[in-house]
Amino acid sequence: MTDSIVIIPTYNEIENIENIVRKVFSFDKSFHILIVDDNSPDGTAKKIKELQHSFPNKLNILERSGKLGLGTAYITGFHWAIEKKYDYIFEMDADFSHPPKDLLNLYNICANGTADLSIGSRYIKGISVVNWPLSRILISFCASLYVRLITGLKIKDTTAGFVCYKRKVLETIGIDKIKMKGYGFQIEMKYRAYKYGFKAKEVPIVFTDRTEGTSKMSGGIFSEALWGVVKMRFKKFK
Repeated sequence: MTDSIVIIPTYNEIENIENIVRKVFSFDKSFHILIVDDNSPDGTAKKIKELQHSFPNKLNILERSGKLGLGTAYITGFHWAIEKKYDYIFEMDADFSHPPKDLLNLYNICANGTADLSIGSRYIKGISVVNWPLSRILISFCASLYVRLITGLKIKDTTAGFVCYKRKVLETIGIDKIKMKGYGFQIEMKYRAYKYGFKAKEVPIVFTDRTEGTSKMSGGIFSEALWGVVKMRFKKFK
């Protein structure tokens, strides 16, 4: 048994899924993995079930009926991980945009008591993004600046999706009350943790855009985050 689980939501990640699973399991530090698959038509879930024979009791999968959103995928995974009593619960993408080796840095920050949640940040040391067009970099960077101005968050990469949470954070902040489902979900999670007094620390990473598969970003996701932040700012907590 390990104290850490990495939750990876998937939708059509057949090009990446085996490689990311094997990479996470290659470290000396033991991690378990939970895949939350939204009925990928490309066979992602089938591949995971094949890999489970190689990684019994370490590789897990929850299958959902359809494409229900990033936020609800993570919330489903969080509940599963909390029930299983993992102490450190990670969010990570399947496409290698989040460097798997940095799982160790995120873990150490939380395990040594430095913070309650650690964040793999693209913007803590300048802008560390590879293979994004300038327009997308500007949108992402300005979105985080916008969030900081509206909410008072001190986190530079507020939309980051590479995060380690101590279990007590997820047990405390009311994950079932999270409203935003797309990338705004990442903002809302960090804001709720901040409002409940948990300490966050950013860890610099180099974010590399996917080379396999297709991005799930859409205009609707961006719009939800834009207006959702304003609503969130004036919402009562606790």
